[in-house]
Amino acid sequence: MIQDIEKYEKEIDGYVIESSAQLEEFRLTYLSRKGIIAQLFEDFKNLQGEDKRSVGKPLNVLKKKAEDLFEQKKAEFENQDGASDEGIDFSLPVYQDMPGSVHPLKAVENRLIDIFYSLGFDLADGPEIEDDWHNFGALNFADDHPARDMQDTFFIGEHVLRTHTSSVQIREMQKHEPPFRLIMPGRVYRNEAVSSRSNCFFHQIEGLYVDQGVTFADLKQTLYYFVQQFFGKGKEVRFRSSYFPFTEPSAEMDVWVGLDTEENKRLTKGTGWLEVLGCGMVHPNVLDACGIDSQKFSGFAFGIGMDRITMLNYGINDIRDLFLNDVRMLKQFQGQ
Repeated sequence: MIQDIEKYEKEIDGYVIESSAQLEEFRLTYLSRKGIIAQLFEDFKNLQGEDKRSVGKPLNVLKKKAEDLFEQKKAEFENQDGASDEGIDFSLPVYQDMPGSVHPLKAVENRLIDIFYSLGFDLADGPEIEDDWHNFGALNFADDHPARDMQDTFFIGEHVLRTHTSSVQIREMQKHEPPFRLIMPGRVYRNEAVSSRSNCFFHQIEGLYVDQGVTFADLKQTLYYFVQQFFGKGKEVRFRSSYFPFTEPSAEMDVWVGLDTEENKRLTKGTGWLEVLGCGMVHPNVLDACGIDSQKFSGFAFGIGMDRITMLNYGINDIRDLFLNDVRMLKQFQGQ
């Protein structure tokens, strides 16, 4: 067998490969599954003792020689088939690579996560395509509630594009025993008219705290802390009574934007206040639907509109600018 190996080694040393067709012929002859080297390895398995030890190294050297020649010639032919340098002016200036940046929405999301992490909130996530029970039923929506109507909700057969991140609350309450604090950021969808202050999809970050003895005062202090950390001390806010099927009592929180510019007047509809979140105490029916004893536990929930506070944070006057993918706008946030 040593003589055969030496014979094929000489053949490979003298093998002429001047085209892709000859390269393929070489591969089939020596390196294919039915080629010469594969057959030598099959014969090698039948050797015993000293014969096997004396043949092993030369056989591997032969295989390596064939593979090296194949790869060398293959690279040469690929380079020949590639683009030629002819006609390229290497003296022309090159474009500098522009550094990437975090999208302003993502930057705000990261800040919010950090703020609520500092209060002991963990991160959770859920699907954007939901069933009726998680999006409506478990959240105490009546069967004839207007939000179920086609004018507000995008339906996909029997499922919906979630209209709020509150659906993630339900999934998490089904999985966890109280106490727990959770934040749930994500994209939501509603069939609304697109304007400078609203869109048919937007981003929320949901907050949920369930334990024994949780009160509305805990909710307000949590949100005051968020405002101070995000907007700075002294930012003026107000709470207004509101209604949500899944919280009772319910409220909305506005931040003072002002009326000093036409953009602010338009953004706030002439009031100077901009709504940034809805909140309230988790309705007992919601706790019971998730298997949590509402006689023993209470909780609060809030949903922050990340798009609007991103606009406030960066002085963006039109919500649509966040989703145009206009490089001129995105360049402004490099390094932030």
